[in-house]
Amino acid sequence: MNLKRYSYIARDNFQRFEFQSEGPKGSIKKLVRFAKIRDGLPGIYNLAFGDRTAGSNDIDDSVITNNADTAVVLATVASTVNDFCTHHGNHYVFAAGSTPSRTRLYQIGIAGIWTQIILDFDLSGLREGRWAQFKPNVNYDAFLVKKK
Repeated sequence: MNLKRYSYIARDNFQRFEFQSEGPKGSIKKLVRFAKIRDGLPGIYNLAFGDRTAGSNDIDDSVITNNADTAVVLATVASTVNDFCTHHGNHYVFAAGSTPSRTRLYQIGIAGIWTQIILDFDLSGLREGRWAQFKPNVNYDAFLVKKK
């Protein structure tokens, strides 16, 4: 993908990534973490993302940052998916917002960079209990992505 993104640091064998959002609210530390959903299943990993809790490596996925950089943040998260898959194999990555409105925000962000995403990733959306190829302007409950 050829999108503006933040530089980041990979930690824990490319399963945790740290970067800083820059905007009108200042510099805000962000974390992305990949964790296998369940042993025994084919490689499906959960993507957890949010603000880094002060003094720890915990993720606060409920805070609303509003730092006017959503597209850059989402492009950065997409880049971490790419790096994660490069280092751990081409697994499926599951993502959903912590609330329906957060999932909707992610969907809008994904739709905004959709033409770039489809160059490198296959993306599905969960709707009414079924997975289907992602389409902009369709509401989804979750997302599943795999590097091409």
